[in-house]
Amino acid sequence: MSQTRQMSGVTTSTSHYTSSRANNSPSMKALQLEYSKLQKEPVEGFTVRLDDDSNLNKWHVGIFGPPDTLYEGGYFKADMEFPTTYPFAPPKVRFLTKMWHPNIYENGEVCISILHPPTEDPQSGEHPSERWNPTQNVRTILMSIISLLNEPNCSSPANVDASVMYRKYKEQKDNEYETIIRRQVNESKLVAEQEGISIPKTLDDYVAPSRAGALGNKNDKKPSYYSSFSNDDDDLGIDDDDDQMADAGGDDDEGSYNDSD
Repeated sequence: MSQTRQMSGVTTSTSHYTSSRANNSPSMKALQLEYSKLQKEPVEGFTVRLDDDSNLNKWHVGIFGPPDTLYEGGYFKADMEFPTTYPFAPPKVRFLTKMWHPNIYENGEVCISILHPPTEDPQSGEHPSERWNPTQNVRTILMSIISLLNEPNCSSPANVDASVMYRKYKEQKDNEYETIIRRQVNESKLVAEQEGISIPKTLDDYVAPSRAGALGNKNDKKPSYYSSFSNDDDDLGIDDDDDQMADAGGDDDEGSYNDSD
């Protein structure tokens, strides 16, 4: 039985690629490999789809709120836009669903180290090793974002007001942060219902896609977002993606944000 969830109802602009040379570029090959793998081997917590098969540079993402967190039961839509230099440069991720979070800008753009170019920036406080590198992929990005939802980085917030409110919430001084998140989760459930999206309600449901695919582990139901991300290949799920990238590079030939800024 297929575990792939269907997403619908997202309307965004796309640009079409008619040049065979562009379609045969290392970037396009890398994206084709990643997209195909995610369709065949779904990963817990998110789904991906395209508006048009001719445009691999823009993906629509559906992120499901992880169990046992404030985001449990939520359905959060986002866009991923890949540069022509991917995987040597990171994509941009922007939530279409309204998100109140310390590391998400008001326009929905996600601010996380893994999406920052690997350049020296002393003022950021980030080590270059924390930033983007070509061994990262869509899976590691989205799993990092899922983890970030429940564990914000308040040392360098994109939304200062949300960061202050979150600190008060963690210090048990104020529940306003929780109230806002619960409201946004409930609003996202209505969107999911309208679009015919089935939201995982239990931990078993949440990890079912990965257990069904080759990445699944029937003896361990604990979702990946519970584990800290490391540079270990197995943790990152890139044991065979590096070979794919090498192959791809070898050929020279209020409910939601508006979708325009």
